Amino acid sequence: MNSFETYLRKTFKSSPNPMLEALEILKKYWNHDRFRPLQSEIITSVLNGQDTFALLPTGGGKSICFQVPAMMQKGICLVISPLVALMKDQVANLQRKNIKAIALTGNIKSDEMIDLLDNCQYGNYKFLYLSPERLQSEWILERIKNLNINLIAIDEAHCVSQWGHDFRPAFLKISQLKPFFPNTPFLALTASATTQVKEDIIKELALESPMVFQQSFARKNIAYMVFEAEDKLFRIEQILKKNPQPSIIYVRNRKSCHDIASQLQSLGFTATYYHGGLPAKEKDKNMKLWMEEKAQVIVATNAFGMGIDKPNVKTVIHTQLPENMENYYQEAGRAGRNQEKAFAVLLTSPSDYLQAQNQFITSLADKKYLNLVYNKLNNYFQIAYGEGIYETFSFNLNHFCQRYQLPVLKTYNALQFLDRQSILTLSQEFSEKISLQFIISSKEVLRYMSLNPNDEEIILAILRTYPGVYEMETALNSTLVAKKSNRSEKEVLAVLEKLKEKHVITYRSKNNDALLTFNEIREDEKTINRVAKYLEKQNELKKSQLQSVLHYIEENTVCKSQLIRNYFGEKTTEECGICSYCISKKRKKEPSENLTQKIIELLQNENLSSRELQNKLKTPQDTLIITLQQLLENGIISISPNNTYQLTRSNT
Repeated sequence: MNSFETYLRKTFKSSPNPMLEALEILKKYWNHDRFRPLQSEIITSVLNGQDTFALLPTGGGKSICFQVPAMMQKGICLVISPLVALMKDQVANLQRKNIKAIALTGNIKSDEMIDLLDNCQYGNYKFLYLSPERLQSEWILERIKNLNINLIAIDEAHCVSQWGHDFRPAFLKISQLKPFFPNTPFLALTASATTQVKEDIIKELALESPMVFQQSFARKNIAYMVFEAEDKLFRIEQILKKNPQPSIIYVRNRKSCHDIASQLQSLGFTATYYHGGLPAKEKDKNMKLWMEEKAQVIVATNAFGMGIDKPNVKTVIHTQLPENMENYYQEAGRAGRNQEKAFAVLLTSPSDYLQAQNQFITSLADKKYLNLVYNKLNNYFQIAYGEGIYETFSFNLNHFCQRYQLPVLKTYNALQFLDRQSILTLSQEFSEKISLQFIISSKEVLRYMSLNPNDEEIILAILRTYPGVYEMETALNSTLVAKKSNRSEKEVLAVLEKLKEKHVITYRSKNNDALLTFNEIREDEKTINRVAKYLEKQNELKKSQLQSVLHYIEENTVCKSQLIRNYFGEKTTEECGICSYCISKKRKKEPSENLTQKIIELLQNENLSSRELQNKLKTPQDTLIITLQQLLENGIISISPNNTYQLTRSNT
């Protein structure tokens, strides 16, 4: 008997025991010797036929909670999830283990859908993944009713609540499965839910006397750090040198992914990048570099992370404010899954609030704007009133916005809302159509422009907009380049073809516009009026969520871990002892009068940034920042309009 079997027998002396079988399946397919906290309790509840609610933080192993019990029973497990990428990832992982699984994702034709559902009914499949929107199709619902379903798992269950951070009305229809599967347990899973959202999930999914399992939101090995940094790249460099283990840097947009990765490479770090606009092969290649630790750092947008379980991530750094605490907690929680000490660092600067306000609040669509976009969209595709249902079109967001002079981000938010309301379906393929890289030196490019003055404005617009275009293949927005060069898009494309022919650039044009499907007939204001109440509530929620992020950053008298736990309704006064607040509190007991005096003396001569002060004083960054914070709090110094420190007038 091997050590694993010995462990099983000691743990479960009375055999046969369903959890003994569960552990054997866990070992056979996932190669784990034991369950993580609460997994065995959740599995036991499901096997007992009990409706179950499970709140497990990121990295808690939610998928095991439905995959293992489904493997133990006859029939198929229905998994409802809003995340297409995660569904595809989980199905691929199951198939690699020779477990039969299918996902009914978007853009599958009806004939193929029928075949897939036939496979589920007659082909001994164990898992069927689909989005909640699929349940709104009557014929799919009818087919599902005829399946031998042993468990219904609802992933990302917070989407059922109007107070959840990603509310989708289609989730409200899931409860209609209850009467057809009265003896089949429902398992609702989420990684982040406030008390109100948890109550909504139980109510809206019609869970009957559910067993509730909830892990604490405390991650005792993660040090939550908030630092104000005028030079964020310099601060990142310091952090990565101090902690050379695998790291993730979250940024706001695709351009920042390329820029920061390139800057880190120039500083001697091995760095790669990841965002939704990359081709699948490049995503896989870059992911592999990081997973195999051939790259220390992966710079990514929030498109990165779903289904990623790398235990030894030492540091997760956010360079801009997150949209809400739910997203921040999940992204920060990708650090330290091996239970060793790790760091979740949020770098802030005075301009961050304005940027976040513009991105998350100013760009919100109100009812009037939503109506405008919906009408323009129907006109754009020449859809008559009362028509258009199930029609699919190729769609370019930039072209649409340019034609009607609409702001891109606000329009994208409006389309995303219409997508979540199931009024339309928009494939999330907003990668640029064009990518290029200059393959001659900058000196040769200057020479080319002098010989071809008609092309100069377009080339300069490209170089100013995409500074990394010499180092790597870069996605290019031809509409934006046309606007910046005061030329037509046709002229821009002609110049790119010319540059390619003369071997100045490598240039690829990709036909990957988004696909847009209308799910309802056109009814203009009647359509928008029906969903306007959800829009108003979601806009209010987004505003309050951003305020919670600001509170987390600006509150300097409470432990950061405590702030996070309190936000999610876990009332506690316990301090973690390792966050930026707890460390500053310890150091405040040992103020450095000598350092304080040196800072004041230097600022008597000139205003200086923290980096300049550090170079002059040769003191650790953390110590300097804490001393500067004390001087700011006591009114001895202030921050000047150009983000340097200055003595207040009363101290000059």
